[in-house]
Amino acid sequence: MTPASRRVGVLVMAYGTPSSPGQIEAFYTDVRRGRPPSAQQLADLTGRYEAIGGASPLSRHTAEQVAGIQQQLDLRFPGRYVCTLGNKHSDPRIENAVENLAGQGARELVGLVLAPHYSRGSVGEYVSRATERAADLGMTAAFVEHWHEHPALIELLAERVIHAVESLGTAGNDARRNDGLLLLITAHSLPVRVVADGDPYADQLRHSGELVASASGLGRWDVGWQSAGRTSEPWMGPDILDRLRALPSEGVSAVVVCPAGFTSDHLEILYDLDIEASRVAAETGVAFARTASLNADPRMCAALADLAISCAEEL
Repeated sequence: MTPASRRVGVLVMAYGTPSSPGQIEAFYTDVRRGRPPSAQQLADLTGRYEAIGGASPLSRHTAEQVAGIQQQLDLRFPGRYVCTLGNKHSDPRIENAVENLAGQGARELVGLVLAPHYSRGSVGEYVSRATERAADLGMTAAFVEHWHEHPALIELLAERVIHAVESLGTAGNDARRNDGLLLLITAHSLPVRVVADGDPYADQLRHSGELVASASGLGRWDVGWQSAGRTSEPWMGPDILDRLRALPSEGVSAVVVCPAGFTSDHLEILYDLDIEASRVAAETGVAFARTASLNADPRMCAALADLAISCAEEL
């Protein structure tokens, strides 16, 4: 157990985002593991950012989430925990964040990712990078690798599902009465080969979906995948746009999309769902609503603080 006198660093990890339109190419190159995008790829991504106002609000939301977790930790153990943000693809980087915590006197490190579901290629990579830098600095480290079934997460998502159904008004009420209302749980797609190798990501998302559907009282639900990478290999499906186009033939007249794989408003929410998916739903004549993002909801921050404390007790 961590002694009360020892300072514990809490590394809160996120994907990252370009800070301005001028940073999009460097960000995209980093996502592509050092391979610069083609002119067309860059133009396409830049156009998506322009469609949501030029830049993603992800940096602001993650900063607010880190501040919220810090606040909750300070309420429980004033002065013992210090939080900082480390990004995978933009500054501040994971390694720099670990160094920052060490510089503030932390010799023990707890890490968690602002994404509930574990995959070796996402959360696993965050953990690997943080572990390596912590070891270099002589820090003891432990990690919260998933929180997809945490009661607070399920409660928060279920509340948002219920509000989204209500936002549909008569269309939602009629669809629910006629069993024509579908809850669609979504997350970022992965290459098929990853899941074929035994990665738990898809199973964890489906488990979250089961819990959210039950808590929100919706009996008809399914999983859809979004934001697949633009590579030659197959990615997990069904893609959400294909899923939406098929809904009328399944007797679905209204859909609530719950992007349970994400915690903040960002490009994959504001463009892929609010612009692209809602347009496809309108074209098919299906009433569409998207659940509000968690962002810095105090209850989520409190739950993540509790997980960090429990993880620190293992050090």
